[in-house]
Amino acid sequence: MKSKSLLWLLTTVLLTTAPTAEAQQVTIPRIGYLAGPSVAVVTARTEAFRQGLRALGYVEEKNIVIEWRSAEGKADRLPGLAAELVRLRVDAIVTSGPSVTRAAKEATSTIPIVMSQDPDPVAAGFVASLARPGGNITGLSTLASEVGGKRLELLKEIVPKLSRVAVLGTSTTPGNAQSLREVELAAGSLGVKLQYLDVLSPKDVETAFQAARNGRADAVLVLGSNVLNTQRTMLAELAVKRRLPVIYGQLEFVEDGGLINYSASLNDLARRAATYVDKILKGAKPADLPVEQPTKFELVINLKTAKQIGLTIPPNVLVRADRVIR
Repeated sequence: MKSKSLLWLLTTVLLTTAPTAEAQQVTIPRIGYLAGPSVAVVTARTEAFRQGLRALGYVEEKNIVIEWRSAEGKADRLPGLAAELVRLRVDAIVTSGPSVTRAAKEATSTIPIVMSQDPDPVAAGFVASLARPGGNITGLSTLASEVGGKRLELLKEIVPKLSRVAVLGTSTTPGNAQSLREVELAAGSLGVKLQYLDVLSPKDVETAFQAARNGRADAVLVLGSNVLNTQRTMLAELAVKRRLPVIYGQLEFVEDGGLINYSASLNDLARRAATYVDKILKGAKPADLPVEQPTKFELVINLKTAKQIGLTIPPNVLVRADRVIR
């Protein structure tokens, strides 16, 4: 009798103290990362995002899973890729640009979306305001009113007799109108005339450079554009052929032979996007997380290109560069 009682007691203790199968299961959060350009183009940014996660204690494939998706420069693939991430029931989707955010927004109104960069999320209709986003989208913006003016000022410094500037952009790109207004304001104070050239497809790039030459442009300023982003090498080659100084708003252009870049640091923004993911995984709602603006900017100059077009970069500009490509 005593042995039966002892067996019953041991069984009860084991049943009440042993963890259940459900308790042993650990749910690993799954994040979707959606990019428009090819993986090679955004490698530095994706690594910066990983670094941001690691700093917060997340190790890929150990306590977090990241579903990487890239449209490889083909915008028409974005809706399908966004829908795929939704079907995977990811805990959040990180986007790498306005066109990507648009695709994610159209795919879901419930899964949190973290923008790692957007020129004007309010104008694009992604958030109600920077302070109170109000929906399932939040993150980081590249919006900084002084950037467009600063680029024009830099052109004026490296081309002292600057009087005419061709501005290349894509009118269908979210934030294009706002960026152009910033440049127009700066042009007024600097006494520079602008020639806006709309580049809607790759075939328009060479035509735009010919129009800039016909318009007697002294330099070119390139606005953010997925179309132009896919034609970086062509832009660099045409600029050298026409011997035109060109300033860009994205580092990759200069790494691919462009002259000069001044912009918010996209790597820094990608790293900071990890903090939004962390907050969301811990229960924060995107509607309550204010959109942050850039705090770090970078000036990169390609001296090889400057030599090819016969341009001398003033020492006072060179000394301010965060990076010089020789």
